[in-house]
Amino acid sequence: MYYLKTEQSFDAAHFLKDYQGKCRNLHGHRWRVVAEIQGEALDTDRQTRGMLVDFGELKELLKTLCDTLDHSFIYEDGSLRPATLAALKEEGFRMAPVPFRPTAEEFARYFYEEITQRGYAVHRVEVYETPNNCAAYEGEP
Repeated sequence: MYYLKTEQSFDAAHFLKDYQGKCRNLHGHRWRVVAEIQGEALDTDRQTRGMLVDFGELKELLKTLCDTLDHSFIYEDGSLRPATLAALKEEGFRMAPVPFRPTAEEFARYFYEEITQRGYAVHRVEVYETPNNCAAYEGEP
């Protein structure tokens, strides 16, 4: 089995609604996303012969996904009052609603699913909230 890894990062703020700790407050991270794909056979096409996939394509996909969240305020749909949301939008803040609680664990699954939907055989995705704290998702075997 062959494995390839690439990584990207993005800076964004978030908070955890109904969390009883520091993370209930708005705060930011430099999120680091490491995506690993797998495959049993290398390509035989002239351009990508001897490669599992073109690193450039995989790298660009992960960068595009991360760029949609970069320098934004990530929040769970329904976690902000309409007036709060309207005020933030009126101020011109870049808002990034997600349909899940914005935890590292949920982001690991999110990136795994997004990359898989684009045709890659994803083995594992790791999301670091800090240099020392990481969540990973591997999906079903």
